[in-house]
Amino acid sequence: MTTTSQPPARAGRRAPRAVTLAAWAVPVMVLGQFALLAGVPVAIALAGALRRTRDRAVRRAAALVAVAYAIPLAVWLARPDGAPSLSKDIHPAFVGLIVTASAVLVVAAHRPGPRHLPAR
Repeated sequence: MTTTSQPPARAGRRAPRAVTLAAWAVPVMVLGQFALLAGVPVAIALAGALRRTRDRAVRRAAALVAVAYAIPLAVWLARPDGAPSLSKDIHPAFVGLIVTASAVLVVAAHRPGPRHLPAR
């Protein structure tokens, strides 16, 4: 008798793969001078974390990434004398904040699951 089984899901995964990949893509895109396009993985990370994750740490980290990205975006859109691209106008402190927030999201998504103590 042959049985087919699905490979087990990764035990330590707290967030969907799309959220994790988006969390890695955000700092790469911001540091690579594609800050405006980084809005796409920010939206994917936020939507995926809020809709598909129960872990509050992942949700909060995704919200932190979204807020850290939204502030310089709003400033760039509101300034009439701003640079022609978000990458040229963004302050280096916000780049550091976005990269740090993305790192927090990656760590939160890769944390091992809760460990239950044996009953006595």
